[in-house]
Parts: sequence; structure tokens; C-alpha cells
Amino acid sequence: MIRWPRSGVGVLVAATLLLTGTPALLSQQGGETRSDEITLTVEAPSSLASVADRVQQIDRQPLTVALARAGLTIPPQIHVVLIPASDPLARATPVWIVGLASGSHDIAIFPERIGVSPDSYPYDSLESVVWHEVVHLALSAQADDRPLPRWFHEGVAMSVEQGWGVGSQVQLLLAAWTNPGVADLGRLFRSQNQPETAKGYLLAAALVSDMRQRHGQAVPGQIVDRVARGSSFTDAFVLETGETPDDAAARAWRAYRRWTSWIPILTSASSLWVGIMLLAGLAFIARRRKRTRRRQQWDQEEAARDHT
Repeated sequence: MIRWPRSGVGVLVAATLLLTGTPALLSQQGGETRSDEITLTVEAPSSLASVADRVQQIDRQPLTVALARAGLTIPPQIHVVLIPASDPLARATPVWIVGLASGSHDIAIFPERIGVSPDSYPYDSLESVVWHEVVHLALSAQADDRPLPRWFHEGVAMSVEQGWGVGSQVQLLLAAWTNPGVADLGRLFRSQNQPETAKGYLLAAALVSDMRQRHGQAVPGQIVDRVARGSSFTDAFVLETGETPDDAAARAWRAYRRWTSWIPILTSASSLWVGIMLLAGLAFIARRRKRTRRRQQWDQEEAARDHT
């Protein structure tokens, strides 16, 4: 996970919220429930005090339930730092990054970037940023800070916070066309090119979503539990799903590749000429219809003059 300093935030307004009535967390054993106290601290300069209040007011019940469904537990302590655009850390961070998670407790958010540009993918609201980064904290905490692939982190986070929709599905059709493996996902996330990273988010989300549909909604947490007990990620993945990450990726793209199998055909030279001929034919038909309507109009006008 990305480490970030707290020293550059400037004069801070600190607010602490102790939630004694947090909704029950769903346990994975026997359907039992338990209630945890979650301490949320928010630090912000006075200029972002209203944003800090919004963070405190975010409803944690849906996130708690969504995490539990994925086999994960919301961290008992969450520390959020809101960083203004004038801060040195903001100037040193790529403009399309709106949130960073560190370890199992800390989150940095650049609220003035949220929703400003489509480049801030996959986030479109303050709430979705907080949700997304809290999932990262939950994964790191449950893995006991043992390494998990970036694609798994981002895929689970987007799967839990549901940060993709119909528009993303259209982009995903093209991204899956090349049949990328997990090594390709890693390369996309290491890229300094924002569109490449956005493609990585989409592919990771689709892979984790497909994995949860086929192997159970709680399979992310089950994989992480094995990693925490000392298994490598790949071994844990195989033990819980019965397939390697690359096999899972190929299966996840299969449905999308069926939809994109026509792309090479449509982009071939012969198809281009066929398309041109079809367009020319449609244009000819449209002109004929327009002329017919105009002739009918003239005939009606002439008939009207004869009656007068």
C-alpha cells in the first residue's frame, strides 16, 4: 500500500466520532452477529471543515454489511486526513489520484479533486472514496499486512463499493478483448498513464466480480485469511477457488470476448468498404424518399390551385 506523511497537512481541525451504536457486523461463522465500536478520526484544515463533517456523517451500515458479505471486517479504528490542493503532498501526487490508503488504519483524501474530472476514476463522490479506501484498510488488516496483489486490492474494493456501472461495462468490452493475464493487470497498475490505470481498475473489478459469483460472495475474505496464516496469495487463491489467478482471468474475460469477437471483422479493409457501400445505399434511399415527399407536396399544391 502507498505510504504518505501527515506532516504536510498544515493547521488541522481534529474531530473524533465514537460509534457505540454501529450496526451489527455479520459473522461468517454460524450466522452469528456482533457489534463493534468503530473509532473514526478526521483531520482537516479549517477550509475543509464542512467536508470533514460530511465524512463523519457517512452511513457506515451499508459498507459494514457489504464488507461482511465479502468475508471482511471493517477496521475498528479509521483515521482520515483531508488534504487541500495547496498542500505539498497534493502537488506531489498525480492529479487523478483522489484517495490513498496506508496500512490498516490511515486514509488520505484529496476532496477538491473528487468529481472534477473523469480522470479521477473510479471515484465520483466523497462517500465512494471513503468506502473504497476503507476496503483497502480491511484487506490489509485481515491479511495481517502480508502482501496482496494490487489488482486483488482494487478489484475487491470496487466490488464492495460498486464503483462501476453501464459505462464501465462498455469500456470493459474493449479492455477484455486482448485477453490480459494477471501480470498484465500488474503492469497496468504500475503505469503512470491514467487511462492504462483506469483499464486496470475495470479489469480487476470484473475479475473479482466473476470470482465472487462463481465461488461465493465471501471468497475474497477466505483467500485473505489463508494469506494471513502464511500461504502465498497464489496458493491461497488456488485452494479457495480451484483455479489459478490467470485461469480465473481467462474465464472472466470469456463472456466479454464473445461480445468483442466481431471487432477484427468490423475493422478489416473489406468490412470498411462494405460499410461505405451500405452508407452510400442508405443515403441514396434517403434522397429518393425526400424527393418522393417533395413531389407529393408539389402535386398537392398544384391540385389545390386547380380547385381555386
